[in-house]
Order: sequence, then C-alpha cells, then structure tokens
Amino acid sequence: MASTYLTPGVYIEEISTIPPSIAAVETAIPAFIGYTQKAEENGVTNALLFKPTRITSMLEFEEIFGGPENEDIAVTIDDVLDSDSELLTRTVKASVSSTLEYMLYYSIKMFFNNGGGPCYIVSVGAYSDPCNISVGDGTATASGGLTGGIATLEKIDEPTLLVFPDAITLADATAYCQVVYTALELCDKLQDRFTIADVKTTDDTEYDKDDIEEYRLRLGTTYLKYGACYYPFLKTSLNYGYAASTVTITHTEKNEAGTTISINPITDTFAQLENSNPSVYRAILAEIKKLYVTIPPSGAIAGVYAKVDKDRGVWKAPANVSITSVIKPAIKITNSQQADLNVDATSGKSVNVIRTFTGKGTLVWGARTFMGNDNEWRYVPVRRLYIFIEESVKKATEFVVFEPNDANTWLRVKTMIENFLTGLWRDGALAGAKPEDAFFVKVGLGQTMTSLDILEGRMNIEIGMAAVRPAEFIILKFSHKLQES
Repeated sequence: MASTYLTPGVYIEEISTIPPSIAAVETAIPAFIGYTQKAEENGVTNALLFKPTRITSMLEFEEIFGGPENEDIAVTIDDVLDSDSELLTRTVKASVSSTLEYMLYYSIKMFFNNGGGPCYIVSVGAYSDPCNISVGDGTATASGGLTGGIATLEKIDEPTLLVFPDAITLADATAYCQVVYTALELCDKLQDRFTIADVKTTDDTEYDKDDIEEYRLRLGTTYLKYGACYYPFLKTSLNYGYAASTVTITHTEKNEAGTTISINPITDTFAQLENSNPSVYRAILAEIKKLYVTIPPSGAIAGVYAKVDKDRGVWKAPANVSITSVIKPAIKITNSQQADLNVDATSGKSVNVIRTFTGKGTLVWGARTFMGNDNEWRYVPVRRLYIFIEESVKKATEFVVFEPNDANTWLRVKTMIENFLTGLWRDGALAGAKPEDAFFVKVGLGQTMTSLDILEGRMNIEIGMAAVRPAEFIILKFSHKLQES
C-alpha cells in the first residue's frame, strides 16, 4: 500500500498475510436438452423455449415444464359368465398402444432418483413438435431443434455435462450422431464440460453388432475425448404418463364354452368407472401401474456421475455403481459381446455397457470415453478430473490478469496452485507417494518464459499431474506350489 505521511497522527494499515486459494468448481451439473409439455414463465407461453433454466428438484421441473406426454393405454376386460349370467372369472390386461417419443421427463426423473442435484433444462419445443436437429438462431421457435438448444448453452458457464435423451428418437444413426457431434464440438470449444450420449440402434431389445458398427462409423473422429456413451436401454420402474381420456376399454363377455355373448358390456369411460364401478376401476388401475417405461440410460448415468462425484470425487470412475429405479437392462449383454463394445481395435470408440449381476443388481460396467484406445484420454474420470482442475485453476488465476509479471506474482500463483493440487493428492485424485511425485508447477523467467514473453505480456504456467486411473482389469494369477514339508 503506497502511503504518504504528512500529517502527524496514527495510521492504520491492514496487511494481507493469507495467500490466495483456488475454489473447486462444480463437476456434475448437467444440462438436459429436449422437449417438454410447456415452457411458460409468468403466464407467457413459450417464454422459456431455448432459455437454459436452472432447477433443483423434480417438483420444480413439473411446475415449470410440466409432466410427461400422455400415452395411449389400451385395456381389455375378458369376462367368463355361467349359464345364469353370473361372473365366473375376469381377466384385465393393459398395454401401451402408442410409441414413446419424448424421453426428457423420464430421464430427469431417473437423474434425481440416482443422486442428481441442480441441473439445467433447455426446452426446444412441445410434444406437438416433431423431434428435429436443425440449427436455429436460439429464438423461441421449434425450428432451432436439438442442436439449436445445445448452442444456447455456450453462454451459460455452470453446466458441466450435456445430455439429450430425446435425440434417440431421431430417424437414424446419422441424424443422432449429428447431435452428438454438436455437443462434443461445444465441449471442445469451452473445455469445461463433458457429453453423455446414448447408442442409436434400430432395435432396442436385441443386440446387433452391425448397429454398433454403424453408430461408430457415423460418430466420426473429432473431439471424441469429450464424451462417452452408454448401452443398452433401461427398463425402469417408472410408469407411463397418461390421462383418463387416453385410456380405451374393450370389454368382452363369453360363456363357459368360449362363445362371445356380451350381455352387459362396460360402456363407461375410465374416468366414469371410478364412481360407477370402483372394483373394475381399481383392477384397471393396477394393470396400468404394471406398465413400465423403457428409456435410454443417459439421464440415469448423469445421476450416477453426480452421486459418485459427491461421495468419492470426480477422479473416481462412475462404474461398478448400481442404478436405482431400474428393473433390468433392455438387453442382456454377455462377456464376449461386451469385449467388442468395450475395446474396438479399429475405431477405438468404446461403448460403456450396463449389466445385471446376480445378487448385485444393475451396474454401470464401463468407464471409457469415445477414445477408448487413447492412452491419455481413455477413461472418463481422467478426462473429467482434468476438466475440473483446469476450470478451477482458470477461474482462480483471473486475479493475476494485469498484475506485475515478476517473481513476486509468479511465487503467489505457483504456491496457490501447489496448495490446491496437494489437497487433491491427499484426497486421492493424484498418484504418487509424495506430492512432488504426483504433480509439478513451473513458472518463471528462463523456466517457462522468455524475455519476449514478458515484453508481450504473457505469463506461462506449466502444470503436470499424474492422475489416478481406474483398475479396469483385475488379473489374479494362481499356480501350483510343491509341498515342502
């Protein structure tokens, strides 16, 4: 503090002795891009279209963006009557007669059920709009599509994950991979977020290697270190959304010989049955509740990321972790099938598998990025740890801009970064018996900078880290030992 003392008296100067520190940024705040029932704000229709909106609970999502799309439910009631027209048996069955097109609502629910917290929602249209990928200008129209919704997130700093479950309903792998490419491109541009994708296949109920190869082909080779994909779909314990008006009832009465007689068929609607025939209403309702939604896994995986980051840290692989609200994966993957998915010698594009194990439930059984054969960015936790550290250090060193580029400033910056990395090393994020084995920080004239760098206003800081890597393969070697006594 520069002071000139001219008048006699007592002067107070506050001396700062505490060094600057680095605050850790959030690591698992996803942005979900997709279609919602509504996007109103203060009564204005479509006011939140293409406007990233932060929420913290499922209740808040439903209040702002509404519920799921109402599916068509077909109910059949088969009664068998005796000779006196008395009911002998009644069989009630319910099925979904429409195709599930919009996955965002259920994916958000899976996110919160699996440990998710704050997230962003980007509504790109209503359920009446067709799912499309055209790049828009970010205005409140459906023409922007999914890629237009992703583009709006460039101006929002907080999201660290990109998720777009509705894109899975696009026509083919080419269209879907265009959305994935847009997300990966944004992640590479900003270098502070990661993409969670699904696998686009023609059949979500049976494993087809050709579908996987087609998906890998359409992904391309650019920006792959900033994303990972998961497979297969998940049969959840979530029920379909429906309204009383979307439930159709077909009632058939037969005699003991199996001949249709229809003496007193039910003609009331589902809503009317609640009062006119409560027992039938309850039977139908019980069958409807047995209809479970099958959706892509990306929403649940985002919740797993958030839970693992909170419990263990971003450096822990989000794998060998159970997924809640899941009955089973839609496809049962074998060891040999996963071998082809996990390691691909040709393209290197790994697909992380979700599997069911006896006594353990449904587990995430893979932690590789799209660059599955790359030694630097093979694993999801390594890529996300670097994103976390890079963003934290970047934000913390902003105070140095326009500070004197001299030894005093260099020492402050170096000490600040070393203290931060030492804390991470103690938490287990960096490998090494000693801090100096786990990382290094270099800054200074003749070390990272030349005189020209200083003249041109550049302060170069070099940071090297030994990130911990997951033990993906546990090899136990057994051998015979001859008797010695």
